[in-house]
Amino acid sequence: MKKIDFRVALPNLITIIGLCLGLNSLRLAFEGNFEKALIFIVLASIVDALDGRIARLIKGTSKFGAELDSLTDFVNFGVCPSIILYFWILNNFGFYGWIVSLIFIVSGCLRLARFNIDSENKSNWEVNFFTGVPVPAAAGLVLLPMIINFSNFNQFFNFDPSIIFLSVIFVSFLMISRIPTYAIKQIKISKTIFIFLALGFVLFFSFLFQNTFETLTILGLIYLLSIPFSYVHFLRLRKKHGK
Repeated sequence: MKKIDFRVALPNLITIIGLCLGLNSLRLAFEGNFEKALIFIVLASIVDALDGRIARLIKGTSKFGAELDSLTDFVNFGVCPSIILYFWILNNFGFYGWIVSLIFIVSGCLRLARFNIDSENKSNWEVNFFTGVPVPAAAGLVLLPMIINFSNFNQFFNFDPSIIFLSVIFVSFLMISRIPTYAIKQIKISKTIFIFLALGFVLFFSFLFQNTFETLTILGLIYLLSIPFSYVHFLRLRKKHGK
């Protein structure tokens, strides 16, 4: 009987935990508990940010793990946010609200399929950029109006349902577009720095726990504003490298 390699099994187990967190967000949305549903999506995104890094750190990467992570991303950040939004507000548009939800889900599927192909054909400098907004980031953007609604910033924003309807289409376009965006996951971190970074994460999440939706709102807006900067940066690098 073939023994299970713990280094390979651990990252996959973490990925599965993330999948369970994402699926639990659906249950909460079905029950009308949208605030907790958002929190479970956030928890799933945290796990998604850690599983790959842990796999590389302990040299436990595998083809199976990569496929599992891609499928989990599709469920957690392609399917779940769209369904949550549908039960929160898009169902007010009836059939058209459901179509918009499907557009986001299908766009997420196409985005992940393209990523699995494009990531194998990039030069050294191009790996620092994604082609289009990655699915986890798109989930944060599409849920941003909902996050703001539950934050103390809601007094400064007044999202008409039609604006949210159009924003889902816009974010779907960003996913399948060719717009370059920063690939934060590609930043290489040494084992020593990882320990300090893990400590920083603990401190950060302590603050996040106290001001959850306000912090998420700020992070979402910062990422949205970073997109045009990443586009300009990419063009300059492409010109520099003669492509």
